[in-house]
Amino acid sequence: MSALPNAHEALLRNRDLIKGRLALIGLSDAALLSQLPSGGIAMTEHAGVFSRMPVIKGWQSAYGYDDQALQAGCADTLVIFLPKARAELTFRLELARWLAADGAKLVMIGEKREGIAGAVKQLKNVAPEPTKVDSARHCQVWLAESFESVTTFDLEAWMQWHTVECAGVQVEVAGLPGIFSDGQLDDGTAMLLQSLAQQPLARGYALDFACGAGVIGSWLQCWQRAQGIEPSPVDAVDVQSQAVICAGATYSRAQALGDVMASDGLRGVTRKYRAIVTNPPFHTGVRTDTSMTERFLQQVAVHLQPGGELRLVANSFLPYEALMAKCIGPVTRLQSDKRFTVYSAKRR
Repeated sequence: MSALPNAHEALLRNRDLIKGRLALIGLSDAALLSQLPSGGIAMTEHAGVFSRMPVIKGWQSAYGYDDQALQAGCADTLVIFLPKARAELTFRLELARWLAADGAKLVMIGEKREGIAGAVKQLKNVAPEPTKVDSARHCQVWLAESFESVTTFDLEAWMQWHTVECAGVQVEVAGLPGIFSDGQLDDGTAMLLQSLAQQPLARGYALDFACGAGVIGSWLQCWQRAQGIEPSPVDAVDVQSQAVICAGATYSRAQALGDVMASDGLRGVTRKYRAIVTNPPFHTGVRTDTSMTERFLQQVAVHLQPGGELRLVANSFLPYEALMAKCIGPVTRLQSDKRFTVYSAKRR
């Protein structure tokens, strides 16, 4: 069995803190559940972790902040694992306060390099007198035995809308804490959209892989309408719960066509597409990690029709071009600057 993440190991070192019904918020390794002394509810925003959660008596699994398994007042001990985005910690704290039963206690765990010191300041906004109870495995464990619960957790109230524009076409985009590039159009995606306007995709079903808030698929269809072209559906897939929620909302407001799906990589994807577009992530937490994109490139050809195109934007230093040529077919650089490159590969 592979080692658990440091924050999960730190919880096991302090399992004596767990009393009564347990709620885990931000689980990143499903193997933790079988090693805990009691049942409860485990929430993850990662579709792959959710799919691997074992069936254990007394445990409920939840995918994301809108899962119906999450119920007010359901937990006596709440454990928050530190997210990579500081804004999402506020989100997790609010969820914990809603899940808390009377007299519940709150445990927050995070690695030092992930910013646990700054996170404690946020914890003190809802629990004025938390205590550091352990420092081990590069982590700190903080306990709040007194904090104020809340009676509602309204996801809609947390959703923010912003407008992105590229090539004269505007799209309203939904955002939630923790989602990639919330509130703005990142430079890589902007370059990808410019390439789609200047060198359009062939007509037919497309897929936006690692779709985030649904910018690419909704913008592409709005751009096609602006050109007097009947839009082609663009399916959207992402591993993160907030992304799936926001992409669905963005598609709805833009009247975009296509299925919005939760999937770890391409596991949940069944269609073959005329084109696949992506601005894939290259971080896991705070670490540079290209393994997900490399797996995607190794698997994507079977989801492309013969002659179908993969259009990908990435930081120019990332080593994707050779792998695209090997796994898919001939590669062309459509646009490039010192920071980003847009690649096009056609399936052999």
